[in-house]
Amino acid sequence: MSWNPALEPNCPDAGELDSIETVIIPRARDIGGFEVRRALPAPRRQMVGPFIFFDQAGPAEFVTGQGIDVRPHPHIGLATVTYLLRGEFQHRDSLGTNQMIYPGEVNWMIAGNGITHSERTSERTRHSPHSLFGIQTWVALPDKDEETAAAFEHHGKEALPLLKGKGKDVRLILGNAWGERAPAKTFTNMFYADAVLEPEALLPLPDDHEDRGLYILSGSVEIAGDTFEEGRMMVFRPADAITIKAGPTGARLMLLGGDTLGGPRHIWWNFVASSKEKIEAAKEAWAQGDWAHGRFQLPKGDTGDHVPCPDPAT
Repeated sequence: MSWNPALEPNCPDAGELDSIETVIIPRARDIGGFEVRRALPAPRRQMVGPFIFFDQAGPAEFVTGQGIDVRPHPHIGLATVTYLLRGEFQHRDSLGTNQMIYPGEVNWMIAGNGITHSERTSERTRHSPHSLFGIQTWVALPDKDEETAAAFEHHGKEALPLLKGKGKDVRLILGNAWGERAPAKTFTNMFYADAVLEPEALLPLPDDHEDRGLYILSGSVEIAGDTFEEGRMMVFRPADAITIKAGPTGARLMLLGGDTLGGPRHIWWNFVASSKEKIEAAKEAWAQGDWAHGRFQLPKGDTGDHVPCPDPAT
């Protein structure tokens, strides 16, 4: 951890309003008694770089005995990124992974040709009141890697680069930016970061990525004299030099982007693919429920129940 000169803007300019290509207001979704805010995919923007799904989970408070229970469900053609600001999850998957995740750490699950996982609040945490606040994103895989074997990586907080500048701390979660690189294996040029800014601090966006966006977790940011509050995602024009200025109370931001893929992606339920045929094949495999010999298996240690396949006509 050290001061990083790449975090300092060359001039105190907070950008221009026409540098913002899209402003996205997330939609509230209920996922079984727990509300999330979904920014991607959006009507005007399916992806930012390879990021095709972006959910803010919480902040939420739970009484003793309660928690999150996301039952076993499948994925193909993507990698999931779980990053928490408060609370914890217990991740289990069909590779045999049983991994707790805590704030500042990253779970990176590569679905590839197919994986099944569950995410639940641990029994230990349910013994007392607790809270949860985090972000889950999906990264669509490029065509050549859609059929790759499933894999899982966990990286602790100390393994993620922490970049410091005047009035700012930036933790690089995935990819490369500001001259640093995060440890998880990625398939395209991309970046994903958590930035905490003091009041009126300036942060330049990386200038070596095709697509760039940010999501305001708390506080506000200023661009060309206009203020944008928490709960907004902004996508910027390619190649423009962008510097973000934190508002009077500071800001916490998720920054994301990277190279765009070779074409659009089909997305249905938990499946992402470059063709409808791949989606149909995954639908059929999950609906068959052949856990012993089929394409999908249930997570080891969490085989009592699973999310059924939605109506294939939807």
